[in-house]
Parts: sequence; C-alpha cells; structure tokens
Amino acid sequence: MLSCRGATLPLEKPYLEIRPWTLWKKRSVWLLLLFVAEAYTSSVLQHFEEALESAIALAFFIPLLIGTGGNSGTQITSTLVRSMALGEVRLRDMGRVIRKEVSTSFLIALTLGLAGCLRAWMMGIGMEITLIVSLTLVCITLWSAIVSSVIPMVLKRIGIDPAVVSAPFIATLIDGTGLIIYFKIAQYFLGLN
Repeated sequence: MLSCRGATLPLEKPYLEIRPWTLWKKRSVWLLLLFVAEAYTSSVLQHFEEALESAIALAFFIPLLIGTGGNSGTQITSTLVRSMALGEVRLRDMGRVIRKEVSTSFLIALTLGLAGCLRAWMMGIGMEITLIVSLTLVCITLWSAIVSSVIPMVLKRIGIDPAVVSAPFIATLIDGTGLIIYFKIAQYFLGLN
C-alpha cells in the first residue's frame, strides 16, 4: 500500500539508511505520472490561445489563479488527511466534510475575490478583466474545496493512502481545471469563441 506524503512510494528502512538510487526509484514513478498530468495544463493553454491573444492581460493572472487553487486545495488536503489519520474523520463523514469545506471556502473565496479585484485595479487592468479574475478566484477556490474534500476520502475508500497522492494530484488537477474555469469565464464576458 502507498503510505508516504508527497507522491512517493513507502520507504522500508529509515530515511538516512536509504541510498539515493532507491529514493530515485521511489519518487520518480509518481513524479513522471504527475509530469504527464501537468502536460494537460499546457494543452489547456494551447486550446485557449485565441482568448489569450485577444486579451493578453488574462495571462498576467494565470500564476495567481492556479497558485491559489493549488494552495487552497493543499491546505484542505493536509488538514483532512491528518484528521483521517487521527481517526477524527471517517469515510461516512464525507458529506459533512464537503459541507464544512465548501462553507469555509466560500468565505475564503469572497475574500480572495475582493483581493483579486484590488490587485487588478492596482495594476490598472480594465473592469472586464478585473471582474473575470475576481469571479474566477471565487470559482476556483470553491472547486478546489470540493475536489480536495472528495479525493482523499475516495483514495482511502479504494485502499490507497491519501497522504501519498492527494496534494500533488489535487494541485495538478486544479491547475488544469482552474485554467478551463478561467478561460470559460473570460470567453463568456469578453464574447470570445
């Protein structure tokens, strides 16, 4: 069974007794899988190339948006995986966990949306892009809450230790889907195809 944090296979010996070659074998498998999954993010950007060319200001906010989604997801995942390991949260609590995290993330999303609005305004960005960035921050934060609440519990249900894959997988998933959310909102407000 997978049991270590950060997308790696478990170690059979104490860390300092393990050779670099063994660590490479344990880590590289997951990192290669995540590398392939991250290629999806590049594909999303390529798909929305026209939208980026039409409103280059959209590109300024990509790191902020996907970083926020990954960061909020990692916070939730870390707390949830720890709570599961301590026996504070069980699989039957999934509905309660989702409600709690979506409620909390809604408040965080409003805060981040306002911060995004202020940031765009300070950069001298037009109102349309400011609205797009703010709304995207809200949507990505809420989406991240749902994904980050469900995935660790599903992994546990199917017998995979959620500490292994949750945070890296969620960050990768939210990078790609967060960009789709961003560009779909931009297409709607800017009238792009």
